[in-house]
Amino acid sequence: MVSPNRKGKDRGFQSHQKGEGKSSGKVPHLKLRTLFFFVLIGAITFTVLLCYGLIMLNPSPTGIPLPGKNLAERGPILDRNGRILAIQTRLGNISVWRPEINDLETLSRELAPILDISATEIKNRISSSPSDFIYLKKQVNQSTINKIEVQIGRLRGVSIEPIMGRIYPERNLASQIIGFVGDENNGLEGIEYAFESDLAPQGEQNGKQVFLTIDANVQHILEDIAERTLIENKAEAVMLLAMDPRSGDILGSASVPGFDPNDIRSSDELSRMNRPTIWAYEPGSVFKIFSLSALMDSGIIGANTTFICNGHYERRTNLGERIIISCLGTHGTVSPREIITYSCNAGVAYASDTISATAFYDLIRNFGFGSRVGVGTAGETAGFFRPVERWSARSKPTIAMGQEISVSALQMLQAASAVANDGTLIPPRIVSRIRSSDGKTEQQYQTGPRRRVLKAASAQAMRSYMTDVTSGTGTGWRANIGDLSMAVKTGTAQITDPISGAYSDSDYIASCLAMLPADIPSLVLYLVIVKPQGPSYLGGRIAAPIIRDAAEALVDYLGIPRGKNPQITHSGSITVPAQETPVIKNTVPDLSGYSKRELLPLLLRDDLHIEMNGEGWVTHQSPPPGTPLTPNTTIILEFNGGNWREEK
Repeated sequence: MVSPNRKGKDRGFQSHQKGEGKSSGKVPHLKLRTLFFFVLIGAITFTVLLCYGLIMLNPSPTGIPLPGKNLAERGPILDRNGRILAIQTRLGNISVWRPEINDLETLSRELAPILDISATEIKNRISSSPSDFIYLKKQVNQSTINKIEVQIGRLRGVSIEPIMGRIYPERNLASQIIGFVGDENNGLEGIEYAFESDLAPQGEQNGKQVFLTIDANVQHILEDIAERTLIENKAEAVMLLAMDPRSGDILGSASVPGFDPNDIRSSDELSRMNRPTIWAYEPGSVFKIFSLSALMDSGIIGANTTFICNGHYERRTNLGERIIISCLGTHGTVSPREIITYSCNAGVAYASDTISATAFYDLIRNFGFGSRVGVGTAGETAGFFRPVERWSARSKPTIAMGQEISVSALQMLQAASAVANDGTLIPPRIVSRIRSSDGKTEQQYQTGPRRRVLKAASAQAMRSYMTDVTSGTGTGWRANIGDLSMAVKTGTAQITDPISGAYSDSDYIASCLAMLPADIPSLVLYLVIVKPQGPSYLGGRIAAPIIRDAAEALVDYLGIPRGKNPQITHSGSITVPAQETPVIKNTVPDLSGYSKRELLPLLLRDDLHIEMNGEGWVTHQSPPPGTPLTPNTTIILEFNGGNWREEK
């Protein structure tokens, strides 16, 4: 509050100023304005110099700070052996600011080969955009960024927005399982989506490492075989899975056609579908091993129980309805062994008549059908298994032979584990463990609990019957390896026409399931061929030979004992030299002869820009060894999938 005396002095000062006239009253105001002007100019100059200094210190030619130096990174996804399947990297979004463009025609022509977009499209997108700010391409790799940086002075109006992105070194490998991320580096599908809370960084803490049960080598083998099967049978899709039934670990899960998550915009919804997890279908005759083993386990039928197959199953209900189910042949008197060996529809249908609908429903549910497996991936189907109240008079015999029930490939593997493990069901899993970014803590990822589904004798008997399927009279003789016992079951299922609702006359699913070795299985293989269009659609003809090929390829790799390759044991040990990553300091070293796996750790370094093309070993590199290394240097490595060291 101002005192009265102070007020008076103020008023006196004001009167005194007015009395001095107009000319003398302007002088103090002029001095204040002049002082304010120089202070303002000084502040602007300081700000400009400060910004210029920051730009000079910044490695980005656009003046935008590069992220990642002080930012936490998304955790990697790796296979069971630590092979990198998804990893963080630096990418960039390329944009233009239209008011700064001097010559749109020239700019479009110069950007076209760099961005792999036609000059016409670039010109049209810029000229027709309602906004002056236009993104031309998002998530470009470091090689593209370097090409633009070199010409940034001439490309007026072009900017590089550095971002943290994701690369998938193995490209299509297990792509539907791994999934992909969006423009904001958040998971959108697959493991990337389902384990977002683990993979995404938390504040300044890096995301966790997610290890899959997948073996990248097994996955390569399965995908190659599945791709060949797809082409040879002109099929809509192929699934080929491998599981260790003792642990439930999915060693490989091929689903073709596939896609490259590095180029998600070139894919479609069908190629991105993880069919083994989310697609439900009628399994056909492979399902007989579960329905028949359940009936045997209940004690209602035994190994010596017989039924008559005269080419079809026939029954008349109390209401006079006549039910007929055809069989592929006239098998005569059949026991459970012959039902499996010949895949006899009539035999398994008659066997289902020995039990009530409710009891049969409970037995099938006990294998896990009608419920999600719970592997942790998004969108998993529970299949389709109607409650008993909605069954018709023909539902029970039809379900027993693998129709009128829909399953997923994962559910089939889960049920197979009970037969392979002497009656103990072990849920499959696709993620093995989750490790902290610093590697100090690790959590084992578990699915559902193990539980007994069958008596050991019932499971062993079923595997014995399945071994006969590979004999000369069985439907799966084409799967026979010769020096390794295999428990096999083939299947052929009709597909419902979505328009008529009836079974299609032309669309089928051919399948084959195998357990090996048959006495103590350590590997389960399952193949599904969707809508084959070749000369045959029968599982015994087109699926069994593929299972044989897959078994031949995997048995030796996994060390499964066989007649011509017996296992030996020893108490000694061997020392394997550790793989060493090359040291890169001030100059580019000679990287020729290094494998891709040996060089993958270099992608984790913030100070290097490396582009890898192909698989195998380095055969060419650019720039050559000895070239001085600068912040803008991009090392381009070309790989040859063959054994480079021997070729050299």
